[in-house]
Formats: sequence, C-alpha cells, structure tokens
Amino acid sequence: MLEKEKLRKADIYSGAIMCLFGLWIILQALKMPMKDSWGGVQNVWYVSPAIFPLFVGCMIMLLGGLLCRIALKRVGFKAFAETVRWLSSKALLQFLNSVPNLRFYSIVILFLSFVFLNIPRIDFFLSAVLFLAVFISSFYFGDAKLLKKFFLFYLAGVIGFIIYFSLGLNEALSRVVPFPADILTLCFIVAYCGYAWMLIRNNSALRKKYRIAMIIAITSPLVVGMIFKYFLLVPMPAEGLIVAIMDYLWYLEFL
Repeated sequence: MLEKEKLRKADIYSGAIMCLFGLWIILQALKMPMKDSWGGVQNVWYVSPAIFPLFVGCMIMLLGGLLCRIALKRVGFKAFAETVRWLSSKALLQFLNSVPNLRFYSIVILFLSFVFLNIPRIDFFLSAVLFLAVFISSFYFGDAKLLKKFFLFYLAGVIGFIIYFSLGLNEALSRVVPFPADILTLCFIVAYCGYAWMLIRNNSALRKKYRIAMIIAITSPLVVGMIFKYFLLVPMPAEGLIVAIMDYLWYLEFL
C-alpha cells in the first residue's frame, strides 16, 4: 500500500512534467504557418504541418492532466503538501547527493559531453581516451568518495571547455597555434590522470586498477581507431593533433 502511495506521489510530478512538455510542443507548433501559398495555390489550414504536433501536444497535456488528477485523488492534497515540504527540505539535498544519484550524474555528464561537446570538436583519439579514462576510473575503483572527486574534477573541465568553445577562443587561438583544443584536451587528460594518481597512490589495490584503467583507456582507441582509419578507410568524426601525427608516421611523410 505504501509503495502505491509513493508511486502516486511520483505520478503527480510526472503528470505535471508531461503537461509542460505538451505545452512546449504546442508553442513550437504555433510557430509553423497555418496557411501558406505554393506556386500561386493557397493551402488551407487542415493541411498545415502544425496540425499533427498540435494534436500530439494537446493529447500529451490531456494525459498529463489526467495523471495528475488520478494521483491527487488517490493520495489527497495533504500527502501532496507533505511531499512539497520534503522537496524544500534538506532531505532532498541528501537524496540528490546519494551515491546512486551521483553515479547517474556521472554517466549522464560523461556521455553528453563525449557526444555533443568532445566528438564534434576534439580529435577522436583524445576524446575517446578522456572518456575511457574518466569512465573506468570512476566506476572500476568502486569507491564512492573517489567517484565524487573524479566527477567534480571532470565537471569543472567540461564547464571550462564549454566556456572555451562558446567564447570562440578556439578559432582565435587556431590562427596562432595548431590544434589548440587538442592541446588543451591533452593537458586536461594529463591533469586528470595525475589527480587520480595522487588520490590512489597510497593504496596498492587501487594502483593496480589504475594501471589497468590507463592501459585500456589509451590502447583501445588507438587499436580500434587505427583499424577503422587505415584498414577500413573510415574517417574519424574529428581529426586533429593525434591523427596528424599518425598520418605523418603511417604515410612516412618524414622521409
């Protein structure tokens, strides 16, 4: 019974989020033209591309509202008020700071930064090495305190990279220094690995795990990447400093 009440309380917030999401879809759909002319022919409103997203948005809002209504009817407004008080208390911060949530934050930040920040702008090999080094060290060591420290260190680096690219510093520096983003990433990888080593150097078991993590993080992208680039002739998503060095050696450009 208690589990059902918890689920119903969660349904209130899920329904509210669904309503807001449906409203966002409707607002975006209203930006589409309801009537337009093409080749001198005036189109009527019911062939507008906005009709389908408007219908979907309205249905999502309706279903979200029904979910909220059913949940409020089940738990009552008193239980809802207690949940609101919990959300404004220190218990929420303790819950958000729990180890399972911290693991979730780490995974989300790692994948989002890897896919949307690093891959399009930084040499693929450096992006992959950074991702694997952080991912393996965060979860392979099996220490919640280390996970939090690694996460905060990496998050600070991600914020720094976002500021760096959003201010256009990469374009400005590329006129003076070749591959500035790759050099910055290489420095960050070295800094992260050095920071991780400082935290675990007094633990022999973690030192062994650290060596394994670094070997996998460095060799895996190089082996797999070289197979795809030089044998299967598949270009990397972003080719920069490391690819330039590998091309120089692979094609014997020094001769």
